[in-house]
Amino acid sequence: MLIAETTTETGHDAHSEATPFLLDTATWVLIPFLIVVFLFWRMGAHKMLGSALDKRSIEIADELDQARTLREEAQELLAKYQRRQREAEDEAKAIIDQAKRDAKRMNEEMRTKLEEQMERRAKAAEEKIARAEAQAIAEVRNKTADLAIAAAEKIVRDRVEGQAQNALVEKAISDVRQRLN
Repeated sequence: MLIAETTTETGHDAHSEATPFLLDTATWVLIPFLIVVFLFWRMGAHKMLGSALDKRSIEIADELDQARTLREEAQELLAKYQRRQREAEDEAKAIIDQAKRDAKRMNEEMRTKLEEQMERRAKAAEEKIARAEAQAIAEVRNKTADLAIAAAEKIVRDRVEGQAQNALVEKAISDVRQRLN
C-alpha cells in the first residue's frame, strides 16, 4: 500500500513502468526454487518422502498393535492376580473356618474327656469310700466279736468251774470265732 501510494514527481506510479524479466527479483527467486523442486523430483524425493511416511505409519501401527497387546496382557495379568487374590481370600476363609471347627471339636473333646475324668475320679472316690466303709465295718465286727468272746468267756468261767469249764470255754470260743470270721 505504501508502494502503491508512492508517486513520482510527474504523478505516475513507480511500478507503472515494466521491469525487464531478467532484472525482476521474483524471477531470480522462482528459477532456483523450480530447479530445487525439479532436482528433488528427479532424485525421487517425493517417493522417499512417501515411503518414509508409509514406513513411519507402519511403525506407528506396529507400536499401536504392540501397545494394544501389552494392554491386553496387562489386563489378563491383572485378572489373574485378582483371581489369585480371591482364591487366597477364599483359602484363608476356609482355613479360618476349619480352625474354628477344629477348636470347637477340640473343646468338645476336652469337655468330654474332663467329664469322663471327673466321673472316673468320682467313681474311684466312691469305691475308696466303700472300701473304707467296708474296712470300718469289718473292724467293728472284729472288735465286737472279740468283745463278745471275752464277755462270753468271762460269763462261762464264772458259771462253770474246773476242768470242764476250760474245755467248754475253749470249744465255745472256737465256735464263735468260726461263725464270726
